[in-house]
Amino acid sequence: MGRSCDHDALILGLLIGFCVLFQCSATLWDTNALLVVNASKSSTRKMPESLFGVFFEEINHAGAGGLWAELVSNRGFESGGQHSPSIIAPWSIIGDDSMLKVSTDFSSCFKQNPIALRMEVVCDDHGTNICPDGGVGIYNPGHWGMNIEEGKTYNLVFYIRSSGSINVSVSLTDSIGVETLATTNIIASDVSNWTKMETKLEAKGSNPNSRLQLKTDKKGIIWFDQVSLMPTDTYKGHGFRNDLFKMVADMKPGFIRFPGGCFVEGEYLRNAFRWKETVGPWEERPGHFGDVWMYWTEDALGHFEFFQLAEDLGAAPIWVFNNGISHKESVDPSNIMPFVQEALDGIEFARGDPNSTWGSVRAAMGHPKPFDLKYVAIGNEDCWLKNYRANYLQFYAAIQKAYPDIKMISNCDGSNSPLDHPADMYDFHIYANASTVFSMANTFDHTSRVGPKAFVSEYAVTGNDAGSGSLLGALAEAGFLIGVEKNSDVVEMASYAPLFVNTNDRRWMPDAIVFDSSQSYGTPSYWMQHFFKESNGATLLKSTLQSNSSTSLEASAIVYRDTEDDKNYLRVKVVNFGSNTVNLKIMIDGVDANLLDTSGSKTVLSSTNVRDENSFANPNKVTPVKSLLETAGKNMDVVLLPHSLTCFDVLMKSDITQMTSDDKSYVSSM
Repeated sequence: MGRSCDHDALILGLLIGFCVLFQCSATLWDTNALLVVNASKSSTRKMPESLFGVFFEEINHAGAGGLWAELVSNRGFESGGQHSPSIIAPWSIIGDDSMLKVSTDFSSCFKQNPIALRMEVVCDDHGTNICPDGGVGIYNPGHWGMNIEEGKTYNLVFYIRSSGSINVSVSLTDSIGVETLATTNIIASDVSNWTKMETKLEAKGSNPNSRLQLKTDKKGIIWFDQVSLMPTDTYKGHGFRNDLFKMVADMKPGFIRFPGGCFVEGEYLRNAFRWKETVGPWEERPGHFGDVWMYWTEDALGHFEFFQLAEDLGAAPIWVFNNGISHKESVDPSNIMPFVQEALDGIEFARGDPNSTWGSVRAAMGHPKPFDLKYVAIGNEDCWLKNYRANYLQFYAAIQKAYPDIKMISNCDGSNSPLDHPADMYDFHIYANASTVFSMANTFDHTSRVGPKAFVSEYAVTGNDAGSGSLLGALAEAGFLIGVEKNSDVVEMASYAPLFVNTNDRRWMPDAIVFDSSQSYGTPSYWMQHFFKESNGATLLKSTLQSNSSTSLEASAIVYRDTEDDKNYLRVKVVNFGSNTVNLKIMIDGVDANLLDTSGSKTVLSSTNVRDENSFANPNKVTPVKSLLETAGKNMDVVLLPHSLTCFDVLMKSDITQMTSDDKSYVSSM
């Protein structure tokens, strides 16, 4: 597109020669690099609307105890398996064996969740074995503490059964049960059959490490099941924790890939994510043990909720489904059709008419309008596993026949050689050290421009270079993403991984967003992605970089429309991966100087040490810093800090369609 590299090299040579001949001052002598941006219409290309997005996997308690706002952990007492007796952790008792006996049995009223908790209280409010003040019972600390905030309301739901009348005190307290933050009593004369109880608790105090207590001082046997405590102020009432949802929404993701990852596969198929077990009323979802990341999930964040999340984010949903392959098993092609039908049913759930078999289930959950599902991934990282290709072809044929508009994503890499099977996109994953990731900016330069496009669904710097989320890692990733932008004719989408980590359960490092029960922060890699959020649907400009330190610089230029002020901007992004300051001259070719504002803004992601990280103690140590760019225009002399990502935004007084078709004025304007 546009001018060749030889042409731009000639420009640099002429400029230097001009200065030598006429002893011109200065700034040019100090220039370490020249970036020529060709903004003529013949040198532009529109980038995909969903080029940059996010990938959500249930890893690091990203959903359970994270984005999904449920405060009770193991709410159905099922995490110990369908056994009796079984462990009930993290539930614990209040009292001792002389006062109550707690166990599990199979008396639940929910067929798929047969386990219930049986609490036999042997003390009483009178007689010889008096219960202590406040009674005895059970408590749940949530996922490493419940965040209870003063003035907020929490919706408590639980199921209860007893042969006699009940008087149960429900309360929110501090971690040791001393300070009461909210309390009420549940009194009923007849709960001989399972009865749903629902009440609201308004907090009179705050504590990020709270717990829920259920207590009584009345002798008898009480069964509890499906105990849920949810804040009433989740995003749009859809169950998403507000601060974490906002952090994702602020990235303006063009798509969201879900629910995994290895979480989809499982070490064994019996522990894979099976979407049909995650829809319908939450009380009836059996939950499952994710044996890859080694924790129990109730699957409250299920198939429906993921599509709702995508809709709330304004992001295109990309559903990754299990294709009959786990880390240790593979269904024979002769037996794969039930898995194919499961995938077809999952698509019908999302897209089907509200009167269809699975569309009606979605409608009953409150969403009669179909979700806008256009992409599915057939498995995850399974290309070289047994039976993948043979099974893939059966999935592909069935989905193409039923839903010819859906784009299908293969697990096999097609960046260097053609795929041996049909696909609309192919998955590409990269986890490596910083130098390797930065050097991969040109990975797709020589990829065939025909055939399936790349979906870089997982990328990140890992290992020592990354730490828990370093500036070094973020800069390397930024360099790689600039390469993705420049090759967005063959790369359709890209997303970082993983998105979330609960600091109490780091199964993988680094991650984009770190949180605990009450607070969160973005790592440098999170903030790096903000530099690319305006690229979705933007216009890419041809840019050529000439530098005496070319191995440490990557740059791109785009024109985008800011949705907040509805104005057009020219943005130049530059990564300085090196340890030296760089003086950069930016020259904008192909646009009338009068169409560019004379001032703009500069945003920099950098720090005093390339290994710097953010933390709860210092969440803004490595975050973007925005300042005024006083000398904007066609020719700009700027300084790039060592180890930095910088973007320069200049207001345009027109849109891209008003740019000239060819403009050679940049030489004479020096």
